[in-house]
Amino acid sequence: MQNVGAAAFIVDSEGRVLLVKHTYGRLNWELPGGIGEVDESPCETAVREVKEETGLTVVAQHMTGYYYAPENDKLHFVYRCRQTEEEALPRPDLGEISECGFWPVNALPRPMSDWTVQRIQDAVNGNTFALPTVIGPRVWLE
Repeated sequence: MQNVGAAAFIVDSEGRVLLVKHTYGRLNWELPGGIGEVDESPCETAVREVKEETGLTVVAQHMTGYYYAPENDKLHFVYRCRQTEEEALPRPDLGEISECGFWPVNALPRPMSDWTVQRIQDAVNGNTFALPTVIGPRVWLE
């Protein structure tokens, strides 16, 4: 799914949002996430990317937004997720991510894109969309 990406919005007990800092490009802060793999739903992408980038295990609760970027013809989904082990601390993978941690939503680090700020605000403002229904193999009715 090269044209579909997903990210996770995760907050700690103090209401701070989990962010990761990239080791490439603009070395920016971002929600954990990435591009989907073959046969992977956007929800699965978000959960996998959190694990890869921060070591945290999370479960998706609901979608907080979906976006289309015409500049690169990509769909992007954001999921509100919760940690399965509340006391676990994020650790950067050091390949793609140099730092990670929780930040107050009113004091986000820089550099950060306006789109990342928008996705965080959409989640903070309570945007809620149900998780997609997974469709099994088709059964043809005759």
